[in-house]
Amino acid sequence: MDTETSSENESASAHRSAAFFDLDRTLLTGASGPIIGEALRHVGLISGAPSPLESIVFRVFNTIGETRPAMLITRQGARMAKGWSLDLVRSAADMAAEPLADAVAPYARAILEEHREAGRRLVIATTTPEDLVRPLADALGFDDVVATRYGVADGRYDGTIDGLFVWGKDKARAVAEWADRHGVDLDASYAYSDSFYDVPLLSMVGHPTAVNPDPRMMGVAALRRWPVLHLDVPNGVPKILGVEPQEAVQMLARPQVFPYVRFQLDGVDRIPRHGRAILVANHRSYFDPLAIGYLVANAGRPVRFLGKKEVFDAPVIGDFASAMGGIRVDRGTGSDEPLKAAEDALRAGEMVALMPQGTIPRGPAFFDPELKGRWGAMKLAHATDAPVIPVGIWGTERVWPRSAKLPNVTNVLSPPTVWMRVGEPVEVKGEDLDEDTATMMSAIVDLLPDVARVHQDPTPEQLAMTYPNGKVPEDLDTAASHEGERRPGSD
Repeated sequence: MDTETSSENESASAHRSAAFFDLDRTLLTGASGPIIGEALRHVGLISGAPSPLESIVFRVFNTIGETRPAMLITRQGARMAKGWSLDLVRSAADMAAEPLADAVAPYARAILEEHREAGRRLVIATTTPEDLVRPLADALGFDDVVATRYGVADGRYDGTIDGLFVWGKDKARAVAEWADRHGVDLDASYAYSDSFYDVPLLSMVGHPTAVNPDPRMMGVAALRRWPVLHLDVPNGVPKILGVEPQEAVQMLARPQVFPYVRFQLDGVDRIPRHGRAILVANHRSYFDPLAIGYLVANAGRPVRFLGKKEVFDAPVIGDFASAMGGIRVDRGTGSDEPLKAAEDALRAGEMVALMPQGTIPRGPAFFDPELKGRWGAMKLAHATDAPVIPVGIWGTERVWPRSAKLPNVTNVLSPPTVWMRVGEPVEVKGEDLDEDTATMMSAIVDLLPDVARVHQDPTPEQLAMTYPNGKVPEDLDTAASHEGERRPGSD
């Protein structure tokens, strides 16, 4: 089979396939119930404030997922809705569509777009009544909905379920019936769910994925080797009981954990607590990522670091870096993939951190008061409109100089001070990458102490500390010139 024929077959298969998404704790970060309930109250179909029991039920659901007793109660929803005006229900659904869309998991939209570009039909498969979820599906660009339908008589719900109660095995049956009606090949299709009760659904498609899985679904996924995703964090970042590794590590960001260094932080409140942001800092030491991690932990949010491929390729350390949400950069290839991954993270509302210098300067360049940066950060800013937050770092080289293989963790009697200062967002004009990059680097320099802005003639000992193993090249001028070479966009 030639390449053209193979490509045509793949395209035809995609057009006969679909991607089915469960709603609560899968497509959405939590339960849809509170948002829908608020809309139903607004139109007068439900009276009174949410009860404490209702709040507890939703909190339990958001933590551990569906339970059989809760779904047995949900099954009685048709009886409780008897007499509701269909027009008012649809008004409530229209009202709930926007806040529900805002609750879509940050990284879900990228997956939806991938399926859409591949020509697959997008379908929400949920127990939630179809009348309540249809406007959300339309707002997100889904092609159809497979959901529970309530019986209607004379424009009002009649207390019955019209067809299947779309849950568990009956959800799988409803999806199979939909696929048969629309000529969709389930072997070529995809399904996403968090719930153990959706194992029948995931089992009948060719490409199952457990999303934010409840404990039993996690076990099934492990046994069957199904992919596991958490759509509120980057791909490859695990979560245990709703907590990602970086959040767990940040709980340890206390001075007592670092007795060999003192941190002095200034301007932490300038780091946005929510939404997309690009954190940029100068690079002086292997200790810089840990220092930035300590800084953002004090700001109370995770950060996605762009890091050299050597870190990600190292045993154990590489797995840890990936679990922390790091983005692997292979500067030698010139690939745009790292910037694309960083752009996806920013569009998902994350904060991305990088060091525009790309590497720790060596030799005389380490003491140069003018910092030279690559334009990857500004390319991200131009693409996403994310604010660029400058950070000045000083003193990390005294904790872990480039000449050392490990940080000095024994100096607990007179530990050096690592000083970090956060500035106001950089003014980004968005017209010229080089000009905006120069502005960014100047903003970082302005945050450094006065000594950093004065030309220095380093001693041989100081020069040695800027080279691996403390070995100063014989031809220092040539080495320095190579260090200063600029490779745009490779950070």
